[in-house]
Amino acid sequence: MQQSLVLKQALSWKMNQSLHQSIEILQLSGIELYDYVQKIAEENPLIEDIRPIDQQVLTQFHGDSNAFENMNASKKNMYEQLKENVYMLSISEESIKEAVLFGIDSLNENGYLDITLEDWAAQCQLSMEEIQQALSYLQSLDPPGIGARTLQECIHLQLKEMDCDYPFLEDLFENNLVLIAEEDIQDLAKTYAITDDEAGRLITNMKLCHPNPGKLLEDEETEYIIPEAVVFKEEDEWRLSFFHWSSPQIQIREDIVLDDMPKDGADFLKEKKKELEMLDQAIQYRGKTLEQVLRIIVNKQLSFFEEGITALKPLTLQEIADVLDLHVSTISRTISHKYLQTDFGILRVKYLLQREARKGEGIARVVVKQYVQKIIADEDQTRPLSDEKIRRKLEELYQVYVARRTVMKYREELGIQSSSKRKRRTD
Repeated sequence: MQQSLVLKQALSWKMNQSLHQSIEILQLSGIELYDYVQKIAEENPLIEDIRPIDQQVLTQFHGDSNAFENMNASKKNMYEQLKENVYMLSISEESIKEAVLFGIDSLNENGYLDITLEDWAAQCQLSMEEIQQALSYLQSLDPPGIGARTLQECIHLQLKEMDCDYPFLEDLFENNLVLIAEEDIQDLAKTYAITDDEAGRLITNMKLCHPNPGKLLEDEETEYIIPEAVVFKEEDEWRLSFFHWSSPQIQIREDIVLDDMPKDGADFLKEKKKELEMLDQAIQYRGKTLEQVLRIIVNKQLSFFEEGITALKPLTLQEIADVLDLHVSTISRTISHKYLQTDFGILRVKYLLQREARKGEGIARVVVKQYVQKIIADEDQTRPLSDEKIRRKLEELYQVYVARRTVMKYREELGIQSSSKRKRRTD
């Protein structure tokens, strides 16, 4: 009986080790994967060589003459990583961008905002309305949960990213967290009038939330943006092609004969061989999953590659997960730190996932924001349009139907002031 228990524990440990490695490798970029395998090679004598990323790749994407082995010499802390990602945001007003950067500097090591909005506004000499805009930009940065002021807000921000943003979450946090702790699906469903499936998904996603998102950005090696694949048009058909560096090729030594070794040495090498087999399986799984996910994204967004940003379609992690019968966290890890080379430049894969502006309308939020920005750019600056008039213009020009409050929200996220503050005098 004891022997059986030990065997089960050993098997369980092996399975957990393999699963952990697969999850870890899944979220690595091509460069990070190469570096990961290089470190394993230092401890595994069976690895003879790894096909490197050649110098031509670095020159093509960065014009950098440094050798690949020296690329990751420097490291970035949480604050530096977040500031580098601010350039991904469309912030039209410099004062708001500066406020976002100030907000990043005001985070504690766990990623929580360590300053009140009132003090933030005073320090940046901005209004509370403008600071709310800056907070919205800050909280849109990766990883989800960054910029939260409380644990509840941190979890809420992460659930929103998972498309699990229910109107009753505030009440759940304050009064019924025991339902989550006890994984009471039936009572949770009954209390908030949702299905058992929705309750189960909410419980699962809450367990996946990280209480300290800043810890996910602890000093990491400098990230060099090199795409995993290229999207291009050939003979009137859009194609997805992966670069060879997306999956490193491991060359195994063939000159080691186990029969000629002492038992201890042979056992050691057998264990190292098993480790390589698990590594190979994990790399194969990463490659297969990444290809499946990217093909779904590219096929969904073909109109974007043809026409540009205004043709982006709504697409969520959950939709992809449903198609592939995988958990949403697996999809999230798969696209983490991944980039595509396109006719529009090198794009973060996550950019091609957009939430719907209004359920059932089939139009992405980022597209509506572009329309709002264009309408305001074309307005008579002596008679700027109110949010209600912008709403009507959206209906008239683009057949987009959203509420006035939605227009106001998007305008603020774009860093555009209200009509009264945009008005330009003629005298």
